[in-house]
Amino acid sequence: MAQAAFAPEPAPQHTEPSFDVLRWHDEPWTAQLALDLLPETNGPKVEVLSGSVIVTPHAGYDHQDAELDLAFHLKQAARRAKLWLYLETNIVSGQDLFIPDIVILDAPGGGRTTMDIDHAVLLGEIVSPGNRRKDIIDRPREYAAVGVPFFLRVDLRNRVPTIALYELIEGEYRPVAAAAAGTRFVMREPFEFSIDPADLLGEEAAPTGPGPGSADDEA
Repeated sequence: MAQAAFAPEPAPQHTEPSFDVLRWHDEPWTAQLALDLLPETNGPKVEVLSGSVIVTPHAGYDHQDAELDLAFHLKQAARRAKLWLYLETNIVSGQDLFIPDIVILDAPGGGRTTMDIDHAVLLGEIVSPGNRRKDIIDRPREYAAVGVPFFLRVDLRNRVPTIALYELIEGEYRPVAAAAAGTRFVMREPFEFSIDPADLLGEEAAPTGPGPGSADDEA
């Protein structure tokens, strides 16, 4: 009896967004594909850059603490300037999808899932130990390439917070304001704002012994 010719198994057809699609989708990714095929998540960041999906787990507690405290103070100043601040929201740049830590827009994002990067006045990143190159070099370069006027960077290295503001001038970011814990960070554009970076970490580090996530692991 003749055997049927072998036919490759077709790719699964998903009716709801699922991370399973990452196993079988072998074409270049776009921001829209990710938004259509991948589920919303409060867990890892899911971004798209140059056709690839980038999944990043949540950063540590210092990162979360600094992000919330900075956003609380920044949001009030931004609203006085008729600007809107959001945390870790979808920003579409052509085929790419970014999720910056801090997003300040010239239009409200209410009712929307994404905003075009053309509305971004300032994008900010809080440097994570496992992503220093991305936060210090890659992301500012990518944001500058598409014309985002300001970039804000917060570094918590050694639990000594520093804040630096950069302005896009002739295609590249140039520093316009910076301060470390114990001094005052003051910026005038895109709106007036000041803070002591020390205020971004409100608690002492808890003592830890050897084990996963302890100081010994990070040495």
